[in-house]
Amino acid sequence: MNWHSRYLQQAAWTRDLRVYLFEQAELADAHHVLEVGCGTGAILRELTPPACHGLDLEPASLAECRIHAPAVSLTCGDAHFLPYPDKYFDIAYCHFLLLWVNDPLQVVCEMARVSRSVLALAEPDYSQRVDKPDALVTLGRWQTESLRRQGADPSFGGRLAEIFHQAGIKLVETGPIQGQEVMRTAEDWENEWAVIQADLEGIAPGEEIQQMKRLDEAARRRGVRALHVPTYFAWGKT
Repeated sequence: MNWHSRYLQQAAWTRDLRVYLFEQAELADAHHVLEVGCGTGAILRELTPPACHGLDLEPASLAECRIHAPAVSLTCGDAHFLPYPDKYFDIAYCHFLLLWVNDPLQVVCEMARVSRSVLALAEPDYSQRVDKPDALVTLGRWQTESLRRQGADPSFGGRLAEIFHQAGIKLVETGPIQGQEVMRTAEDWENEWAVIQADLEGIAPGEEIQQMKRLDEAARRRGVRALHVPTYFAWGKT
């Protein structure tokens, strides 16, 4: 699995929202910006402020991020204990992160401590997932169970605004991402299935997974495939 390709795919899903929120948060005028859980740099590579920072727990991800975003200051660290002074950053943001952490409230509190504006750009809620045709509903259940087994909270997105409130952040804007398309090209579909097949190992028999893939492909060709996972964002000031 090429994780940088996966992160680029996810970044493409939220690009329109990200452009809008970064403009509203006055990213262009920011002096210090932090991405918490920066991964391989799929988003940081697009930014141009003079002092961009990225933090991630995985050294391998940071090594690749140095390739894609060479001007960024990178730190290997835990999002629950950010190694930065209070209010050092103008903006701190994360992207598909909080569903994966042990204590999302603590992470958001840390982001609020070190910055003046906090943005959570994408947090899904798989409890509200919709699959059509109905024969593919089982696939959604398998993927949700896989996320749980990997340590994620699949329904976290629906609680994002409440977490911001508990962290003492004054919400400026929040809600579901509108017009989100889960997959836009044949390459996206192949990338998505590479993730699905890796995730579902041990969840379902291989032949049943392949049957789901065939059903998915046939539904897409007929133009009747629908897949929607409500994904939420929040932006607030501290």
